[in-house]
Amino acid sequence: MRVEVLGSLRGEAVGVSLLPSASKPRQILALLALNAQHIVPVPVLMEELWGAGPPRSAPTTLQTYILQLRRRLRSAIPETAGVWDKNVLVTRHGGYLLDADPADVDALEFDRLTGAGHTAYEVGDMASASGQLTAALKLWRGPALADVPHGRHLGIEVTRLQESRLGALERRIGADLRLGRHREVLGELSALCEHHPLHESLRAQQMLAYCADGRSSDALISYKRLRETLVEELGLEPSPRIQRLHQAILRGEEAMDVWSGPGRPGGAGALTG
Repeated sequence: MRVEVLGSLRGEAVGVSLLPSASKPRQILALLALNAQHIVPVPVLMEELWGAGPPRSAPTTLQTYILQLRRRLRSAIPETAGVWDKNVLVTRHGGYLLDADPADVDALEFDRLTGAGHTAYEVGDMASASGQLTAALKLWRGPALADVPHGRHLGIEVTRLQESRLGALERRIGADLRLGRHREVLGELSALCEHHPLHESLRAQQMLAYCADGRSSDALISYKRLRETLVEELGLEPSPRIQRLHQAILRGEEAMDVWSGPGRPGGAGALTG
């Protein structure tokens, strides 16, 4: 069985779709998948579906949705597999558990790969960091759960995943810069800075890439655009750290060393803020 949430919701077993058509059972499947092999309490499921004031019929209706999901499982899993729907969507005291391998849930595999990538980055293994984070980012097909309504709990998970995606992207670009791949990431950084105009670390990475490419004037223009946007939108000046990077570029100093700062072996951890 595989469930994918990093984009539109997908779910299948041996090539047969598990997805119900109704929105609330889809919410349940998504939340159970994101917590695979862990119990999701009934109150959490009810709050996800109906908010803080569920109707009196909520417990019975929830059981109906669980039965619908089990029927989908039953239709997808061949009898010869020796696995039954109740062995996959399991009733536990006070809740339900999806007994799926975390490797078969794309969001959980993303978490594993990003964790490995961040660890490699922190110890200065930039090649491994870039590879692990690239593999993690390739799992994304669009905004998480793009076609599923978000209650409180799915909303929290979607926000966490989106932030983790951006953090992985920053780290992967940081590793690539350390590996001398500044030309490969310049186009990507230009698009990211347009989408996240207030994001200082991305703008700093763009400045570093320009400097590595011998384009210090473009790095200074990039800083100017960041400062203008921050002042106009928030009434704030750029952080002291990126101001120091700007000054270093004006003085012709090595931008990467200035941004990394002292006490950061190999610059690990420096390029993402």
